[in-house]
Amino acid sequence: MVVNVASRLALVWLAGSLTLPLSVWAQDSSESVPLIRITEGQALPEASETLASEPVERLASNPSVALSRMGGRGLDPVIRGQGQERVDVLLDGIRVEGACPNRMDPPTSRLSSALAPVLEVRTSNQTLRWGPISGGQVVATTAAPDFRDGLTTGHLTVGGSDNGNGKLANGSVAVGSDRGWFRLAGGYDEADDYEDGDGNKVRSAYQNTEGRVDAAWKADNGFYVKGLVSRQEERDVKYPGSGMDAPKTDTDIARLELGAPVANGDWSLLTWQADVDHIMDNFSLRPATMKMLTASETRTRGIRLTLDQSPDSRTNWAIGTDFETNNWEAERFGGATLDTLTSVLWPDVDRDRFGVFAERFYRLTPELQLGGGVRYDRVEMDAGSADKTFGSGMMAMSAADIYQSLYGTTNTEATDDNFSGFVTGEWRFSSRQALEVTASRSVRSPGVTERYIASWSMMPAMRWAGNPALETEKHNKLEVALPGQSEGWHWRPAVWIDQVDDFVLRTRNADQVSVYRNIDARLLGVEGALGWSDGTWSSTSKLSAVRGENRDDDKALPQIPPVQFIQTLGWQHMGHQVEMAWQVARRQDRVDLASGLDADTSPGYGVLNLSGSHPLLDYLTLSWAVDNLFDKTWAPHVSRANTDPFNPEAVRVNEPGRTLRAALTARW
Repeated sequence: MVVNVASRLALVWLAGSLTLPLSVWAQDSSESVPLIRITEGQALPEASETLASEPVERLASNPSVALSRMGGRGLDPVIRGQGQERVDVLLDGIRVEGACPNRMDPPTSRLSSALAPVLEVRTSNQTLRWGPISGGQVVATTAAPDFRDGLTTGHLTVGGSDNGNGKLANGSVAVGSDRGWFRLAGGYDEADDYEDGDGNKVRSAYQNTEGRVDAAWKADNGFYVKGLVSRQEERDVKYPGSGMDAPKTDTDIARLELGAPVANGDWSLLTWQADVDHIMDNFSLRPATMKMLTASETRTRGIRLTLDQSPDSRTNWAIGTDFETNNWEAERFGGATLDTLTSVLWPDVDRDRFGVFAERFYRLTPELQLGGGVRYDRVEMDAGSADKTFGSGMMAMSAADIYQSLYGTTNTEATDDNFSGFVTGEWRFSSRQALEVTASRSVRSPGVTERYIASWSMMPAMRWAGNPALETEKHNKLEVALPGQSEGWHWRPAVWIDQVDDFVLRTRNADQVSVYRNIDARLLGVEGALGWSDGTWSSTSKLSAVRGENRDDDKALPQIPPVQFIQTLGWQHMGHQVEMAWQVARRQDRVDLASGLDADTSPGYGVLNLSGSHPLLDYLTLSWAVDNLFDKTWAPHVSRANTDPFNPEAVRVNEPGRTLRAALTARW
């Protein structure tokens, strides 16, 4: 009842926010404010990064984002109703792929906890240098060390939580100056299984260790070099939302960037590699009668060259090119000694992607700015071991046999020519109010799982097969927003629509096998943000609603979040900060049960969280949080169905019950 009333109030608030800007403007139109520049998303600061088991948890404060939980780690973001392959994750400009066919390790699990990055969520194409946006982008940026007037800087954090007995310790130390520096950072965190609001244990234990070395140098003429090497090791990660756990995942990343001023701007060259090795099984961390183990890996290599120029105060333009190559391989073994190959989940898939882009932004008048860009991507994919047989006797088959039986194709090669583009405009029609309009077309090639997964079983309901014949996905988007600010207030109501041709839908066929096919789909939504601050007190209200339609079958798309609303109230004084956040979601009745992706309809919920930060000494800070203050039992609609045999009644993987977290951080 409370949730229904709250959702109605949120909708009334959104309607009111559409008229609030004009009423505030009418009160005082003489005060001048800077032009509100079109942005690609909302940047989330580093607040409370020391208390999150992984940095992506901070995206929960954005109602346009829903986090899908399968276990204690590996939260997978869903942006505006679209997730998995439709959400790109960029770590300081580089793309890292996961190595688990079941997404135990989504790219966001690679974000550093030792040096928690600033996160930005992008939902519209307002630059194409990192590729077109189909669903969304999560952009993580790690700050350079701030030396102030010293030669060294760093931090040390220790903390823990009561629910799940979590422990964490991380730190960094850097030496140098703004012209050149060298930094070491590392961390360790672990937790046992937590309890949900009903006191039931949720299999969510994990251990995570990371270490990284990065450095930078800048010459007098502006030429610079930046480098990074990092390693992350995850051990004994439990997943109630899967039939397997992950006893081992290792990630190695290397990154090198060069750049220098040229003409009226600068150029940059970025190259990277990322290797992920992943093991999952059903016996290391749980009892099993029939053992299974999957060994998988992904290898990513990339290079990007970009030229940015500002020939005058009104014009910015950029051109660039990039090349990225990926390889995925995953095989599942069974039998008494795990020596029987039972499935080639990813049959040695190669993907080569070459892209070029050009974009320009021009300010016609002080009140009006226009921009646009185009991008071409050539994507080539193939499965090198599609003919490799698995099983034995009459059950022996290959991935190619599966594609032939389900889709009638034996061709595993795919070549896509993807043309994407956008136009955007910003008109400040008053000193306090602006109009933003962005129209774009984004073309996405199906992912490795969508085209090539080949998971076979004796039971049809456990089978899962990709479709090499899938067409590319074309997103045609239009977004209109009215951002503004005045006298401590700021607001941004927005409406958007995404018409998708050849949407890649995972569903079940007549035999209950999980398959993929192209459909026409439409997603549309409304969003709003209203905030106020007087420097000491602050309040924000944020709302997001998405509707997803399968136009071919005239029914709902699966995994669409319900209406979400977040209300915060904050206080800060002399370095002390306290915040209360009320997170509300309406029930979700529009589901696609036939797809096998929606566990069921989901009830609404309301969760209250408290957090704070307090300086104790000049260099020492205490951070704390009480999550789920009233110990509610709840789960986001998009979280995985609970397959834990020890907790079979839970429909989805429940979030933690009341949890107290605290950490001490020393900075120098």
